[in-house]
Amino acid sequence: MVTLDFKTLTVPVGILRISAVIFTCVTFSLVASQGHLWLSFWSWCMFSWCFCFSVTLIILVLEFTSLSSKLPISWDDFTTAFAMLASLMVLTASILYSAFYSSSSGKDIAACVFSFLTFILYTVEVGLTRAKPGEISGFLSTVPGLLKVLEAFVACILFICVDTAGLHKNLPGLQWCIAVYAICFIFSLLVIILTICRLLSRFRATIGKVLMVCNVLAVLMYITAAVIWPYYTFKDYPRPSYCPLDCWWNYSLVITFMTCFNLIAYIVDMVYSSKLAFFITPT
Repeated sequence: MVTLDFKTLTVPVGILRISAVIFTCVTFSLVASQGHLWLSFWSWCMFSWCFCFSVTLIILVLEFTSLSSKLPISWDDFTTAFAMLASLMVLTASILYSAFYSSSSGKDIAACVFSFLTFILYTVEVGLTRAKPGEISGFLSTVPGLLKVLEAFVACILFICVDTAGLHKNLPGLQWCIAVYAICFIFSLLVIILTICRLLSRFRATIGKVLMVCNVLAVLMYITAAVIWPYYTFKDYPRPSYCPLDCWWNYSLVITFMTCFNLIAYIVDMVYSSKLAFFITPT
């Protein structure tokens, strides 16, 4: 039976979600009114805003009608993971739109402002829903859980940049780097899915050791990628004299930076997981 819970709309997290729905709606409306470019990054920005708007609205409706408690998933893990994902997606969209498509028009400036404000809203939501040490919580509400979402998202960015740049994928070194991104991405995604589906708690006896071993392996693999990728990419291919923002050399530089960024994320994940003071229970 559906029961309306007005409290979900008046608590701080509910207010943040309502504001995020309004801000994302305003953002993609302003951008759409500027014209349809249908370029890859423009499409990504529009998808990010529309996706975050739709899922946040669905979350609000499900919590308001109390249907969220009847779903066969870990709701707290799902909402926390989504808030983390939405903050990353909106941040990426804000930067890309500002760099590639923003002009001096009032609509573009307003869209960028609302987009960055939306990123702040989702970031605050992550801070409010994140579990504190000593609390009983789902895994994705912990720092290692949030890092898993970050690691998977950065891997997606790496895949997009590798594909868009059209680099020399036949080189064994670059093939190894792509394999590293793929293997680590699959592991992070598997942990996220198992947690949301309430399956991770079935492996409580060994999950800590498994996560630790996988994090150590991921760190070692990413160290090799952080060395091999720039070596193979920049050694015999200097920066072209004409290199706009969408130049392959710039994409390769972004890939190098994101590889190092994900390496740091896995190192933090490994260190934090070894000192995890949370009690993970099924939710």
